[in-house]
Amino acid sequence: MSDARPTAIQIAAEVRAGKRSAEQMAVESLRRIETLNPKLGIFLSVHRDRALDRARDIDRRRAAGETLGALAGVPVAVKDNLCTRFGTTTCGSRMLEKFESRYDAHVVERLESADAVIVGKTNLDEFAMGSSTENSAFVVTRNPWDAKRVAGGSSGGSCAAVAAGVVPIALGSDTGGSVRQPAAFCGVVGLKPTYGRVSRY
Repeated sequence: MSDARPTAIQIAAEVRAGKRSAEQMAVESLRRIETLNPKLGIFLSVHRDRALDRARDIDRRRAAGETLGALAGVPVAVKDNLCTRFGTTTCGSRMLEKFESRYDAHVVERLESADAVIVGKTNLDEFAMGSSTENSAFVVTRNPWDAKRVAGGSSGGSCAAVAAGVVPIALGSDTGGSVRQPAAFCGVVGLKPTYGRVSRY
């Protein structure tokens, strides 16, 4: 479904060089969410205003000659079992529908310190217990290549977001295949790092 959209590396390099604006990239990502999410069920929450504010700040800093991070202006999606101080962290469960974390997960901190722009939080099987993203308490995630098929799970929302060209990269979580399996279903690359390589805090 993705139509040869730029990679994260290309976006960051062009934002740093002033060939693209971070705001432009965020707007494009948010437009695709608005178009695709109603039929694919990829995102549980979208943080439009925050994403645009962060993107504009990145553009302002670049114009001022500041050095930008490795993911400058790259739109990123984050699985909704990773804590963020903005919005809610539901883990795909009604039990946590209104839960607001007091801290960001380590991986969220790392993304934002590299100047990535988080556009929203993606759907998952409830508490990451499932392999199809049909077991979310909120919505079923559909495969972007064929909406009659599942996206895999439990990180189906994140993998579908990449496959649909909404973002070039997304975070999931993987204990027994929850990134690798939906990545295979959606035709994208999924990586489970060695334990200890990335903090699970």
